[in-house]
Amino acid sequence: MKCRVCDSKDFKLVVDLKEQPVGLHFITKDQIGSEPFYPLRVLYCTRCQTSQLDYTVKKEVMYSDHTYLSGITKSLKLHFDGVAKDVDDRFFKERVDKSVLDIGSNDGTQLKSYKELHYDVLGIDASKTVSKIANENNIPTLHAFFNLETAEKINKKFDVINAAGVFFHLEELHSVTQGIKKCLKDDGVFVVQFMYMKNIMENVAFDQIYHEHLLYYTLKTIEVLLNRHGLSLFDAYFSSIHGGSIIGLVTHRGKKEKSTRLLKLIKKEEESRCNELQSYQIFAKNIETLKEKNLKFLEMRKNEGKTIYAMGAPVKGNTLLNYFGISKDTIPYLVEKNHLRKNLFSPGRHIPIIMEEEIKNPPDVYYVLAWNFKKEILKNNQELINKGVEFYFPINPKE
Repeated sequence: MKCRVCDSKDFKLVVDLKEQPVGLHFITKDQIGSEPFYPLRVLYCTRCQTSQLDYTVKKEVMYSDHTYLSGITKSLKLHFDGVAKDVDDRFFKERVDKSVLDIGSNDGTQLKSYKELHYDVLGIDASKTVSKIANENNIPTLHAFFNLETAEKINKKFDVINAAGVFFHLEELHSVTQGIKKCLKDDGVFVVQFMYMKNIMENVAFDQIYHEHLLYYTLKTIEVLLNRHGLSLFDAYFSSIHGGSIIGLVTHRGKKEKSTRLLKLIKKEEESRCNELQSYQIFAKNIETLKEKNLKFLEMRKNEGKTIYAMGAPVKGNTLLNYFGISKDTIPYLVEKNHLRKNLFSPGRHIPIIMEEEIKNPPDVYYVLAWNFKKEILKNNQELINKGVEFYFPINPKE
């Protein structure tokens, strides 16, 4: 294997979450027991310091049809609105005929924010189901994988290119980055939104490691990739979305100076030493401590005769359920809002998914797999909390 970013072959194994099914693939009843398992291991490149999976599940297997919808969560929609407004206010507010391309545009939630600001919008998504939903909502969306070949077919340059939560998914990493450079206007802005490995380690948010996420970036490591293709970060800021993300603003290399805000973030990252091998080794030990703590809590509540349901059926929840070995004897249901997952089962652990509105009697405990939306969940469920329902967060992100 070569490093996905710099082509080095010098790696250290830092996290091994054993063999797991594809977390994105919730299964039907007749598929139970037939889902394939793949290695889920994180390697550390000793040359460029990028952490990455050593095994690639083919993109056609993972993304050709899935059930994730970005528009389900109110806080994510508000986040997308804020990103679009910030970019427009700073760079393109006075421009007419402005345009945006969203890579991995999902149901078009981010593009709706730009459309409201009078942009000509185009989405690209690999999922047939989600692309159809976006087009039905009047968000023009191509059902395709974005890469250099797709960029050449589009044959258009955009003021803004957005990639929210997809830039670490890319099997064709260099072709995609070349495609972005080709489609970006000379003064255009590429908005790359990615979960921040520094925070993943600090929060022990190991469940954000799954087959869909091939790479785990820091500011230092994503810049290595961007520079290789004539692009560069010129500004960035931290957002609490998804348990801690970086919103990076990128343009053609040499076009803009790095902002004071970005330089401060880079300095803070250097001081944390999060790019060093030792930090990853500490992270691996902390995962085992977290596992022990969670299993002890679940066993204690079960011994007390309490009923425990999981709140949310996020993809990352499958990493946690499978690695912790949690069965439906302990958690009989995953409770969801996304109707595309109704009557499906979690891969590997085979826990059935039920809709939130179907619950007549709440459990004693909600084990919150969608912990990254902690504030929204606590706010929406205050009535249950007042009645004594316990909400337990297996991972508690730092603010």
